[in-house]
Amino acid sequence: MARVLVAMSGGVDSAVAAALLVEQGHEVTGVHLKLADLPLDEQVPGHGCCTLDDAQDARRSAQVLGVPFYVWDLSATFRREVQEPFAAAYGAGVTPNPCVTCNERVKYAALLERALELGFDALATGHHARLRRDGVAVTTPGPRTELHRAADRRKDQSYVLYVATPAQLDRTLLPVGELPKTVIRERAAGLGLRVAAKPDSYDVCFIPDGDTAGYLADRLPAAPGPIVDADGRRLGSHDGVWRFTVGQRRGLGLDHHERRFVVDVDAEAATVRVGPRQALACTWAEVAAPTWTIGAVPVGPVRVQVRAHGRSVPGQVVPLTRDGGQAGTVRLELEEPVHGLALGQAAVVYDAADERCLGGGRVTAAERPAGLPIAVTG
Repeated sequence: MARVLVAMSGGVDSAVAAALLVEQGHEVTGVHLKLADLPLDEQVPGHGCCTLDDAQDARRSAQVLGVPFYVWDLSATFRREVQEPFAAAYGAGVTPNPCVTCNERVKYAALLERALELGFDALATGHHARLRRDGVAVTTPGPRTELHRAADRRKDQSYVLYVATPAQLDRTLLPVGELPKTVIRERAAGLGLRVAAKPDSYDVCFIPDGDTAGYLADRLPAAPGPIVDADGRRLGSHDGVWRFTVGQRRGLGLDHHERRFVVDVDAEAATVRVGPRQALACTWAEVAAPTWTIGAVPVGPVRVQVRAHGRSVPGQVVPLTRDGGQAGTVRLELEEPVHGLALGQAAVVYDAADERCLGGGRVTAAERPAGLPIAVTG
């Protein structure tokens, strides 16, 4: 069996992941990552995943399972690779996904690299996604590993794991992806784990109160500008484009008789453009520097998902660069329009059966009102 490092967040999923690996005979070591360095008075129990309570819950689970346990302080790395780019992206009029960035740069890819350097054979997490090899569920690290959606589709997290390369997947284990959430909680209760009934966290871990605008206001300067309608008429004003994202309807502060949505955020001109819902329809998007879990650009019909728990739509991947799109740029042509696609969002590609995750990347250009494309660089 394998030496496996298990990332234990303090929640029920990662605790049961560790338990399943112990049952399978693996040599398991647990590690809790201190990521968001939140003062005690700003920590909200049950919100985020980086509180003192979370670390204590992870430690207790490891004790019950009888596995070694460590806490690694990666808060400086997390601040540099996730928190600072998060604020900078909003300041540039882009909508980031911090969970994807965290998996790409800290919690998954970087942690796996460190695990291998320390002599572990694989990294395991509590992500809800399945790994397959020759059509069979993966229980040991090895070549030709495929990433699939979770058995419990309502909890599927394959969307945030599109950043995995084939080599990384070969050294990854995702034990709970095969189980419905109800069964995971039952297993935890049967093992005497106190996290069995612990609620899931859906918040950005470093904004536990959910006030993203307040978080950004403390880090970005005010930059007033106009809010204009699709025809150019000024409808209002704002104190920073970072308060807005494409698709937003609430909080616009407009006295307008028709419902309006944000359809474009122009940071350079400090302008927020609004319009009717139909102006949000998008039938293509471009992705620069995609990552392909299958090691190559997908060919043929695919499905594209642009939100973590959104519905996928049929489409195809069209390379736009000489390298065939493996490290350059691809266009995702969508057979059905999606609404509210913001630059910076992750666009993730699945096979035509909507089961296997093939890869994806961040949207760097997309169709906009009146067919006018706008793009973001950097």
